[in-house]
Amino acid sequence: MSFDRDLFLPVSKEDMLRRDWHYYDFLLITGDAYVDHPSFGPAIIGRILEAAGYRVAILAQPDWRDPEAFRALGRPRYGVLVSAGNLDSMVAHYTAAKRRRHDDAYSPGRKAGLRPDHAVVVYSNRVREVFGDIPLIIGGLEASLRRFAHYDYWEDKVRRSVLFDAQADILTYGMGETATLDIAARLAAGTPVSEITDVRGTCVAAADPGVCAYPMVEVPSFEEVRDSREAYARANMVEYQEHDAAVGKAILQRHGKQLLLVNPPAYPLPTAELDRVAELPYVREPHPMYDEMGGVPAIEEVRFSVTHNRGCFGACSFCSLAFHQGRTVTSRSHESVIREVELLTKHPGFKGYIHDVGGPAATFRRPSCQKQLKYGMCKNRACLAPDACPNLDADHTDYMLLLRKLRALPGVKKVFIRSGIRFDVLMKDPSGEFFADLVQHHISGQLKVAPEHCVNHTLYYMGKPHIEVYEKFRDKYQRLNRRYGKEQYLVPYLISSHPGCTLEDAVQLAEWLNKEGHMPEQVQDFYPTPGTLSTCMWYTGLDPRTMEPVFVPKTPHDKALQRALMQWRKPQNRSLVLEALHKTGREDLIGYGKECLIRPGKAPEGLRSGKPAGKAPQSGGKGQPPRGKAPREGGKAPARPGKAAPSAGRGRAAAPGKPAKPVRKAGWAKPKAKKQGKNHKAK
Repeated sequence: MSFDRDLFLPVSKEDMLRRDWHYYDFLLITGDAYVDHPSFGPAIIGRILEAAGYRVAILAQPDWRDPEAFRALGRPRYGVLVSAGNLDSMVAHYTAAKRRRHDDAYSPGRKAGLRPDHAVVVYSNRVREVFGDIPLIIGGLEASLRRFAHYDYWEDKVRRSVLFDAQADILTYGMGETATLDIAARLAAGTPVSEITDVRGTCVAAADPGVCAYPMVEVPSFEEVRDSREAYARANMVEYQEHDAAVGKAILQRHGKQLLLVNPPAYPLPTAELDRVAELPYVREPHPMYDEMGGVPAIEEVRFSVTHNRGCFGACSFCSLAFHQGRTVTSRSHESVIREVELLTKHPGFKGYIHDVGGPAATFRRPSCQKQLKYGMCKNRACLAPDACPNLDADHTDYMLLLRKLRALPGVKKVFIRSGIRFDVLMKDPSGEFFADLVQHHISGQLKVAPEHCVNHTLYYMGKPHIEVYEKFRDKYQRLNRRYGKEQYLVPYLISSHPGCTLEDAVQLAEWLNKEGHMPEQVQDFYPTPGTLSTCMWYTGLDPRTMEPVFVPKTPHDKALQRALMQWRKPQNRSLVLEALHKTGREDLIGYGKECLIRPGKAPEGLRSGKPAGKAPQSGGKGQPPRGKAPREGGKAPARPGKAAPSAGRGRAAAPGKPAKPVRKAGWAKPKAKKQGKNHKAK
């Protein structure tokens, strides 16, 4: 289906002339194809500027090799805004193994290579080449997570703030709507961009600390974090903790003679503003210029989905949400969500199924507790891990009532929850009524949840609850399915090779999966992306919460061993699984019994121990789909969604020397050390 191109923001001079535009105010450059949908950050920014009365043009995926591509729409009056798109461009281009991806869901026809590596820097440098000293504002996920000096996994080095590499005037981080409108109003009023230094949710280069308008704290400089892993870990923890709109301070970080000033985060949008942003006149489709190129595949997962909230207090160590959207949850009104779903029912392609009503975490409708609105997030403990805080507000009633209203709308056959269910919070729901509703009405054959691992030692580093919480959830899920006569399965998300996960831990995970009767079809290796606590652990070999050493599986072979254990039945993994079991002294898992992972065979050279073998696995499972079993009708199961949210979308050796042992902070208590296998060496 094709839509009138004049419903979209202009993408060419011809579009502008049809509107009788002989000038425009802002040029918005994006590394994604132009999709006018509220799940795409550039679309949100373009629409909020349009609603404020500005003329905005979109330049999507320009040829960065050709300066003329950046002149195609002419020079804007007030400034240029640059985003890499919904993903970091390096994540979009490379797998966790640093292999080049062959397709790109955010490009027409899935064609790869339509944006450059480090897109924010490359696009911005072209803008400077073409438009000189025009006000240049960078934003989106890539800029947001790279706002400080940061470890770049793909180059295996610490890079300075992207603000300096991009030669930008201002960097907006987080969701960006409020900051963008404030900057636009000041530029339109004639304020020089060099004087716009105090907007919350922005970073600027400062001549001296005196320009800071907020209480501030200084972290180790770029040079210090580049040269010292301990300094990097200390800086990363401060940056994480101060990302708090209620009490967060401004942060200073020196880069040589330059000074990076990161103002406190913007306040989360209240309900009325979230409603307004969500209901701007999006077409909710890719631009028709892509029709003959195969469209833009990324729309398929969100076309008939609704985002009802922002923020996540889950605080998983590997997730970028805490460093981007933040941990304070806000949500849209029931009325706004209902209006959006009613609009979707009028879409020519709507078949009666709402694919998802979610967000970063589907069930969150309010902050984890009322204290955080005044005092901010607790700095020395997490809301959910390793145990849920006694102050946690886990009532799911509001979300349940919203879903009941949606499934009662004319034209709506089913309302599904595809992902984002926090099983740990669900198990704390005082009534349990939502769990029954979920099983009866909102699952399309299988429910995806994220225990991530089974060993509490590893879960501690992930910031996840103990595996017993998941197992209680799984058992209740099975009971409810039996009660209501449903044949529905659980699909657990798992991560291999996360910092803190030893080979012994990986073997325990394989044992647990065998007991569960589940072998993942795909395995997600830990991916060190900028800004997260887990990436800090991966690079420094230190846990920034305690400054204590943490084991990191880094070599390709170490990671291959852990990955193979999660797919132990695959014939191509046999030699790796045997090697792992011999290395960890777990020859009891080689044999023919149901508790065993693999049948006997020739041991890898140098690892033969002569110990007796055990038994081999059998299929079965607790709530897991039988092999080859397809989920019920109701929509295609999506690929695992990224944690990246739209902006208005997971290093080498350990630190040299032995770090000083600080006083342990309350709430981050590490579980008792587990006995390591005979070949484990702490790094």
